[in-house]
Amino acid sequence: MPDPFRKASENQLDELLSTERFGRYLAWAGGDREKAFELYALNTALSEALYTPMQMLEVALRNRFHAVLSDERGEYWFDDPGLISVEHQREQLAKARAGLQAEGKPITPGRVVASLTFGFWTAMLNKPYENLWQTVLHKAARREDGKGLTRKALAGPLTPIRVIRNRVAHHEPIINWNLPRHYANIEQMTTWLSPVAADWLRHHSRFPVVYPSTPIQLAGS
Repeated sequence: MPDPFRKASENQLDELLSTERFGRYLAWAGGDREKAFELYALNTALSEALYTPMQMLEVALRNRFHAVLSDERGEYWFDDPGLISVEHQREQLAKARAGLQAEGKPITPGRVVASLTFGFWTAMLNKPYENLWQTVLHKAARREDGKGLTRKALAGPLTPIRVIRNRVAHHEPIINWNLPRHYANIEQMTTWLSPVAADWLRHHSRFPVVYPSTPIQLAGS
């Protein structure tokens, strides 16, 4: 017998969720509303489960870049004329400084670095920074066998992960992505940046147990 309380709850959720947002789940469920709500719940659970590994990757990336750049150019490397060559990154630096100043906090290297977005750090792997990678940034990561990495080895898999991170932050669907592959890349890149951080990630990550044992089936995809 159908649960009237559950039905009423789903109707209220239907009203709360935008047509565009829930419509996507309904299409993936082939019009089955109950299955659509299950997919919505699964998307929420997977978004939560990915937060921890994505956070550790971001922290490892920014701290390793900050460490090698500080060794080479000093703690205030971001003030080195010409080092930050992309305009939107310079704007992000200015915004970080302004935010600290507005809060009455000292503008220290650690605070500036922590205030910069994931997009700022992934942009450091774009083509304009090839020379910086060759001379400095390559020191931030190593393969397990000790061999070096190309800039593209990090830049390639980081691009979709940044998109997924932003989708999670804005409560957008991610279940139509190949999440196991991207999770494996998160774990791999964290290992290259910091084996200790990768061990912490593996110990605390819930993604392997939250992701279904069978592939997620979505109609029309």
